[in-house]
Amino acid sequence: MSSPDPQIPRRKGHAQRLFELPEDATEVLLVRHGASAAAYEDEPFALNHEGHGDPPLSEEGREQAELAGIRLAEQSPARLYVTSLQRTHQTAAPLAARTGLRPFEIPDLREIHLGEWEAGEYRARIAAADPVAIRVFTEQRWDIIPGAESNEAFAERVRRGFDRVVADAGAGVSVAAFVHGGVIAELCRQATKSEPFAFLGADNTSISRLVVFGDGRLRLRTFNDTTHLDPIRAREAHEPMI
Repeated sequence: MSSPDPQIPRRKGHAQRLFELPEDATEVLLVRHGASAAAYEDEPFALNHEGHGDPPLSEEGREQAELAGIRLAEQSPARLYVTSLQRTHQTAAPLAARTGLRPFEIPDLREIHLGEWEAGEYRARIAAADPVAIRVFTEQRWDIIPGAESNEAFAERVRRGFDRVVADAGAGVSVAAFVHGGVIAELCRQATKSEPFAFLGADNTSISRLVVFGDGRLRLRTFNDTTHLDPIRAREAHEPMI
């Protein structure tokens, strides 16, 4: 094999490369909590001091949290954040145990307040295709539910909580925030300028990545990543139908 001619200048190309977090940016991994306990009409969820239904994780949710903890530990987040609802604390616990990090509570990142449909009523109304529930989704407004938080108030509260996370974390790091489906949808809406409910439906323990650049730009890099749940999917695929 002939050697390169030293007289011929080497061409410089511009290769595509994997994303690297800039030194002045902060990455927030938004992790939805694991599956929570089932709602029963004759057993409403207990309300926390903020008036939110506060169910614990179900057995399935605890397994999801363990798998998420294994995966996220490999990414070495600098800090962990949770909300004031116990399902986020319980979901963060496996990762906290693996990393030794203590989760910080950010109450402003709690779920949308559903007014008269708290304590499990929302799930029952959705399952029954309640006409008001249908309006919520066709009009994409939470405050169609009696007493519920408005889209505008929710957006302001959630962004306040998110900004607190970013300020606390500092630049050049990746952190994990264990939050709720409505919160993830709202922050993704703010990042992409989408319609209000475009990102509703994030799966339990899914990971969505937001990056805040030094100039304040907010960018959504991934949404609803659940590859860590593949062991559950594989097991369920081989379970016999009943």
